[in-house]
Amino acid sequence: MFKLNRYEVSLTIRVLFLLASITAAAFCIVNNKFTLLFFIGLVLFFQILSFVQFINKTNTELTQFIEAVQYRDFSLQFAEKNAPVSVRQLRRAFNQINGTFKQLSSEREEQYQYLQKILELVDTGILSYDQTGEVGWMNEAFKKMLAIPYLRNISSLEKRNLYVFQAISSLQSGENQLVKIDQKQVLLAKTTFLNDGKLTHLIAFQNVNEAIEDTEAQAYQKLLRVMTHEIMNSVAPIASLAETMEERLKTGQSPNPSNKQLLEDITLGVATIKKRSANLLKFADTYRQLAKVSITSFAVFYVRDLFESVEILLENQIEQKNIELDVILKDFDLQIEGDLALVEQVLINLMINAIDAVKESEQPKIQISAYKNTQEKVVLEVKDNGIGMSAELMDKIFVPFFTSKANGSGIGLSLSKQIMALHKGSITVHSVEEQGTVFRLTFA
Repeated sequence: MFKLNRYEVSLTIRVLFLLASITAAAFCIVNNKFTLLFFIGLVLFFQILSFVQFINKTNTELTQFIEAVQYRDFSLQFAEKNAPVSVRQLRRAFNQINGTFKQLSSEREEQYQYLQKILELVDTGILSYDQTGEVGWMNEAFKKMLAIPYLRNISSLEKRNLYVFQAISSLQSGENQLVKIDQKQVLLAKTTFLNDGKLTHLIAFQNVNEAIEDTEAQAYQKLLRVMTHEIMNSVAPIASLAETMEERLKTGQSPNPSNKQLLEDITLGVATIKKRSANLLKFADTYRQLAKVSITSFAVFYVRDLFESVEILLENQIEQKNIELDVILKDFDLQIEGDLALVEQVLINLMINAIDAVKESEQPKIQISAYKNTQEKVVLEVKDNGIGMSAELMDKIFVPFFTSKANGSGIGLSLSKQIMALHKGSITVHSVEEQGTVFRLTFA
């Protein structure tokens, strides 16, 4: 059965009253009843005015709703309770649509905030920018990695870090590139997509330095085990045989002068073989210890105690070579959690290297300091004004067996790096030739 709603009933009544008024006005005109026509005309005028307002009320509500949607203002609510019959249902529909859009917008904002929090927590740096270079977003990991608090356009990066800027500019979508940032290996990965019709570039900066160092350390340890095993297995019988031959030659000396000279030469040769074999065995055994280093006593200790112990151990060398030693420790209660003996060994290695580096300086100076960086991690620094190192040399100094010293073993810095890895920390170096070197130990 056909049923009219209140809006349709109201519209029908208005139309009927308007039709009745027009009919009455026509009747007055035909019968020359102009006085009555005047009053009917006034009624007809107000009816037309009311009818226009009735129609415009719906259009006004619709216009407000469209403007609210255009500006994404879903907080607008249309009163339903005391609304005219003509717009009550329309307002109810508008409020329902607004509620749906508001819920969708809230869910979208929650997802955005959730994603943003995740990206802020990851260690991978994230940078997005459009085709004009305008930066859309970057996370805290990226800011810390490049020490940049704010970046409006990637062109600004050219002045701060030209090498990274060139790497970003040359990187194609879908490609990867390994770059070095502050002595750390960083893998750049780029992807491009359309966002609101605009081409957007997204680059991830992943610090792979630890992964590379772990892989290198494992490879070095395997190599050390194989080398020491083979060397000791090969040299031990030679040393034993040389010792046996030496003893027999001593007990079997001939009184014949010519034979005596020959035996002496043979004895000397065998003794040399024995000595070199013993040294080689000692050498192999020393490097075997590199693969066995481990934390035995993990505890919290004061940095001041560490500095005092190292200073006492190296006091004589420093004084004999007239080296000025500065110890900077602003926080007297600064502490490190780790193996004191191993950390002390690392610091001693760095100090010995610094002492060797400043031996030709006119005013030799070494500075050791400790502080907390921006990530609240404890950092120990050993700084000297010695001969410095080239970039090529800095890339090799942590490789086992490599040394730039005539009497060096090539084990000190490699061992130091392994000890720092056991502490979940890192060791980095910055050096300028003829100006000096800075070693930094950063603890987790």
